[in-house]
Amino acid sequence: MNIALWIIQVLLSLLFLFAGSTKFVMPVEEMNRQAPVVLPGLLLHFIGACEILGGLGLILPGLLRIKPGLTPLAAAGLAIITLGATVITIKGGAIVMAVFPFVVCLLSIFVAYSRWRVAPIAPR
Repeated sequence: MNIALWIIQVLLSLLFLFAGSTKFVMPVEEMNRQAPVVLPGLLLHFIGACEILGGLGLILPGLLRIKPGLTPLAAAGLAIITLGATVITIKGGAIVMAVFPFVVCLLSIFVAYSRWRVAPIAPR
């Protein structure tokens, strides 16, 4: 179970680090052109920062064993972000596109619960 959790955490971390950094590199107009719903640039940058911090929070606390209780909190925060992305995508009329953020949300919830109750990481 621990190995499976680490694999999921690393994959989610890479996904969120990429998605978050994209929100800073890509112009806001281009992001809104590709999205089903137009969002303000400041909100996109805030979400990007949260995704980057959450992606780091999935890996670093457990890897360094410093405050490993932050990992389930990071996963829960990312679940909230992806749940919001799912709702916004559905409201934009792109129901098929909403499947991906919903699956990511479920994986984030799985990591949050598992690292909180099933297989928590012991601190140093």
